[in-house]
Amino acid sequence: MHIILAPDSFKGSLTALEAAQAMQAGVVRVLGDKSTFDLLPLADGGEGTLEALLAQGGTRHMVRVEDPLSYETSAAWGILPDGAAMIEMAQASGLTLIPQAQRDALRASTYGTGQLIKAALDHGCRDLLIGIGGSATTDGGAGCLEALGARFLDADGKVLLRGGEALIDLHEIDLNHLDARLRECRIKVLCDVTNPLCGPRGAASVYGPQKGASPAQVQLLDEALAHFAEVAAAALGHDLQHTPGAGAAGGLGFGLMTFLKARLVPGIDTVLHVTHFAEKLRKADWVFTGEGSLDEQTLHGKTIAGVTAAANKAHVPVLAFGGRVQLNAAQLRELGVHAAYAISDASMPLEESVRQARGLLEQASARAARECLL
Repeated sequence: MHIILAPDSFKGSLTALEAAQAMQAGVVRVLGDKSTFDLLPLADGGEGTLEALLAQGGTRHMVRVEDPLSYETSAAWGILPDGAAMIEMAQASGLTLIPQAQRDALRASTYGTGQLIKAALDHGCRDLLIGIGGSATTDGGAGCLEALGARFLDADGKVLLRGGEALIDLHEIDLNHLDARLRECRIKVLCDVTNPLCGPRGAASVYGPQKGASPAQVQLLDEALAHFAEVAAAALGHDLQHTPGAGAAGGLGFGLMTFLKARLVPGIDTVLHVTHFAEKLRKADWVFTGEGSLDEQTLHGKTIAGVTAAANKAHVPVLAFGGRVQLNAAQLRELGVHAAYAISDASMPLEESVRQARGLLEQASARAARECLL
C-alpha cells in the first residue's frame, strides 16, 4: 500500500514535515512494513512554503534584511531545481517576526521582502515565485518597491517614511531608478485570498486588527491605501485596486501586480504543481493530509482543499486530520474527504494539545489506519 503524506503545518505546534513524519509513524505502528510513503510537506503560499518546496530539492540562501520595523535580521530564500527563486515574504516581513506588544500596523514595511527579491536578481534568477501570506504589513507593497529602487515622494519632494500611514501624504511616484532587471522577470505571486485593496473587505479592514491596528488606525490605513492606488493609477494608467487578491499581505498583492506586472495564482495549486503531486498520485492508494483546524476557511483555497480536489480527480481517497474538526458531514463531503479525524477532543486545553501535537497526530493516524486501511 502506497500512501502520500501531504499535510500543511499545524501552526504553533508542528511544521508540515513534522506532521508528515507523525502520520508515517502512526501508520507504521499499524501496518508495519506493508506500506510505502511519499512524505510531501505542503503550504499554500504563507509560512512554510519555502520549506515545502525546498524539501523537493534546490538550494537555500540566507541574506541580511530589514524586518517589518526596520531592524536587521536574517531571512531565507531558495532557488528551486528549475532555477526559479522561491521568496516567502513572511521570512522578512512576517507577523511572527514582531512580538505582539511591539506590532505597529502604521509603520510596518515590506522593505525586507524587496531585499529578498533583489538577492534573487543578484543570483541571476528571473523566474520568481513569491508567497505572500502571514504579513505584518499594510503598506501596499511600497516598502518592497522602495528596496527595488522606487521612490515615493510627498508634495515637497521628500521621500516618505516607511509604512502604510505615510502613504496618505503621497504626491509623486518616481520609478526612474526601479531595478531594470525586473523587466526581464516572470513573477508569480502565491496567494490564497481574494480581498480587494480597500473597503470593508480590504487589506486594512480585514487584516489590520490582527497586525495591531485600532479601529481608527484601520480607517486611516484604508484611506492611505486608497490614496496610494489613486496616485499609482494616475502615474501608470491602470488601476488594479479592485482585482481579487490586491488586498493580500496588506496590499503587497496590489503593489506587485501594479508595478511589477506580477500574476496572482492560487498558492496551493502552484505548490502542488512544483512538487509533482499529480504524478505522485498515479501510484498512490491513499492520501493523508491535515492542518491546524478543519473549518470554514479550509473549504476556500487552503491546502486541504487543493489536495482533496487533485486526489478526487485521480480517484485516490483522502483522510484529513486537524487539531479540531469544525466541519459537519455535509461540508466534509463537499471538501471531498473519505474521513476526518480530530487529533484532540474538546476537553483538552489548547495549550496541552499544542504541546502534545506530534503524539496526538501519530495516535490519530494509527486509528485511521486501523479503521480505513486494514
